[in-house]
Amino acid sequence: MKTKYLILVGDGMGDYPLDELGGKTPLEAARTPHLDRLVGKGRLGMVRTIPDGMEPGSDVANMSLLGYDPRQYHTGRGPLEAASMGIRLTPEEVAFRCNLVTLETDPVGIVRLVDYSSGHITNEEAHRLIASLQEALAGTPLRLYPGVSYRHLLVWPGGPATLPTTPPHDITGEPVDRYRQCYQQEALLRDFVAKAAAILADHPVNRARRAAGKRPANAVWPWGQGGAPSMPTLKERFGLTGAMISAVDLLKGLGVYAGLEPLTIPGATGYLDTNYAGKVHGALTALETGDLVYVHIEAPDEASHEGSLEKKLEAIEAFDEKVIGPLLKGAERWPRVRLMVVTDHLTPIRVRTHVADPVPFLIVEELHALEPTATPAARFCERTADLAGWQLPGGVQLFEAFVGLKS
Repeated sequence: MKTKYLILVGDGMGDYPLDELGGKTPLEAARTPHLDRLVGKGRLGMVRTIPDGMEPGSDVANMSLLGYDPRQYHTGRGPLEAASMGIRLTPEEVAFRCNLVTLETDPVGIVRLVDYSSGHITNEEAHRLIASLQEALAGTPLRLYPGVSYRHLLVWPGGPATLPTTPPHDITGEPVDRYRQCYQQEALLRDFVAKAAAILADHPVNRARRAAGKRPANAVWPWGQGGAPSMPTLKERFGLTGAMISAVDLLKGLGVYAGLEPLTIPGATGYLDTNYAGKVHGALTALETGDLVYVHIEAPDEASHEGSLEKKLEAIEAFDEKVIGPLLKGAERWPRVRLMVVTDHLTPIRVRTHVADPVPFLIVEELHALEPTATPAARFCERTADLAGWQLPGGVQLFEAFVGLKS
């Protein structure tokens, strides 16, 4: 029987040692009995998922984890999300990620970005706002598509692929004027951002959110733009078929280009309230007919961007309890299962954004072959993985090691 391959990604789980945890990282401090048991059955190491000179985003990092060199294949975040939405970009079209964000004016009159997610606005609320914004684009070449929560898409035929935009989660709390200067270079984008602010200011959805004590989605933030990449599929490269399971369009779109079926899981939110059980069921179902399933859990990264240690610990423990544990049990039906657990990038609590440091990974070559030999010190964490001494220069080498081509 063919080997089944299972990749489990805890987005942004990696971190730095924290004083409030006695010098431990969140991965060291969290209760992760299933992960710790796996350490005794597998091999730990560290991998650099972000090539030198590239931004440490989830697009670059997860492309790397799937075995694609971002220096060759990465064109931007927007086109990956477009693929997830079923939007086929023409060669001249540029796709932007378009966040719904919250801006506030401080007591001295400085406008600051206070929330890159508009308080993790619901899909229903966001789609009502996007529908209103779409009306404002009538007569322009710009097209706006609704996504998940605060994450949406703007497509621009002939748009500027090299515009120096900034990810909003990188500048939480900062003044926005200098980061929005790039929009002034393009009249269409400048006008769209201004019209959007006017529409959102007193929209019924935002009135209701303010009345409920929630942050309004009072601005749009286009960023992460690019044209469609040209990538060979995993079937073409390694003979592998399978599925991508994630709440976010970025990962689903990456799956599309890699030839993995992007599965839609009801109730998958990309946050602490996501449908973990649905993702596990989807993964096990997909493995029945496919070779490889990539399961992406966004919640640790979201908690890190919020700067919430409590939520990050909760997200890591939920990953272990609600994803790792049930998948290990469900995978017993196949005699040969190869497993990788990894974090795509570090998102340290104290900086609240992604960094390009190497990340820990664990590969279990034969999930059912041996009983674990874990000791009390066995942990899936940055320190243990670094001490293991297996250092890989990039995701291409990691993926090849995972599928058994190299070690």
